[in-house]
Amino acid sequence: QVQLVESGGGLAQAGGSLRLSCAASGRTFSHHAMGWFRQAPGKERVFVATISGSGGTTYYADSVKGRFTISRDNAKNTVYLQMNSLKPEDTAVYYCAARSTAWAGTGHLDAAYDYWGQGTQVTVSS
Repeated sequence: QVQLVESGGGLAQAGGSLRLSCAASGRTFSHHAMGWFRQAPGKERVFVATISGSGGTTYYADSVKGRFTISRDNAKNTVYLQMNSLKPEDTAVYYCAARSTAWAGTGHLDAAYDYWGQGTQVTVSS
């Protein structure tokens, strides 16, 4: 069982930055590929980024490529999402998720994930 707790959300201005963190429980964090998803009001949850267990492979949604960076610190059991050049359309609840594999392939599918955090709100004002 993996428990995930997100933090770092809040209010930012367009063009600004935020860094989200997701702390995971357990002793085998590097065995889990991790992902970030987001859900805007009235819309479905969508993929943002994923990272392999070693951190060597990452994938991004086209909408955030070049602006967001996913990373992880396996010694701290934490995955991060650095969000730069924020836009109002980035406003959403952001969810951290963990897979029962270190492989990042197909990580854009929310069905690939076994554990989810509660989410953290990110609001970007224009």
